[in-house]
Amino acid sequence: MSEPRYQRRKQDRPQEITAAAFDAFAENGYAATRVEEVARRAGVSKGLMYLYFKTKEELFKAVVKSVVVRRVDALIDTVEGTEMSSEAFIRGPVLDFMKRIPDSPVAVVIRLLISEGQRYPDLVDYYYENVVSRGLAAITRLVERGVERGEFKPSAVTDLPHLFVAPVVLSVIWRILFSKNSFDTDRFMETQINLILTQIKT
Repeated sequence: MSEPRYQRRKQDRPQEITAAAFDAFAENGYAATRVEEVARRAGVSKGLMYLYFKTKEELFKAVVKSVVVRRVDALIDTVEGTEMSSEAFIRGPVLDFMKRIPDSPVAVVIRLLISEGQRYPDLVDYYYENVVSRGLAAITRLVERGVERGEFKPSAVTDLPHLFVAPVVLSVIWRILFSKNSFDTDRFMETQINLILTQIKT
C-alpha cells in the first residue's frame, strides 16, 4: 500500500483531499472510487474528510471546481477585461485555452463524464451549469461584441457557439478512443477557428 502523498498544513487539507480525489477518480473511475481510499491518499481519517466533504458527489464537484472551473473563470475574467478585438482574442487566448484541454486534467474529467455520466446525471448537470454553459456564454459575448464593433457580420454563429467547442470535444474523444491513431489536434482547432472567422468576418 502506497504512503499518503499529501501531508501538509491544516489549511491545505481541502486542497489535498481534492487532489487525492482527482487521482483516485482518474485511476479508478467515479463509481469504483471509495471514500476510504481518497482519505488514505490524502493522509486523513475518513471521519476528518467528512468534515470537509459530506459525500462523494461533493468530492467530485470540488474536483471540477479545482480542475476546470478556475480555468474557465480565468478565461471569462479576461474576456470581460480585454481591450483586444474579438478576432484577436479568439485567435489568441481562446485558441490557446482550447489547445491545452486535450492534455490537461480537464480531459480526465470529461472522460469520466462520458464514461459514467448516464449513471450520474446530477454530476453532468453540475458540469454543464458551471462549465459548459458559462464557456458558451463567454464565446457568444465575444461574437456579439465583434458584431457590435463591426468586426463580424450577423450570422448563426451567435446562436451556435458550440461550433468553437466542437473540435475540443472531438479531440478529447478521439484521444480516448483512438489513442494509437493520433492526429494534430492543434492544427485541427486552428483550422476550425479559421473557417469560422473567415465565414463571419465583414
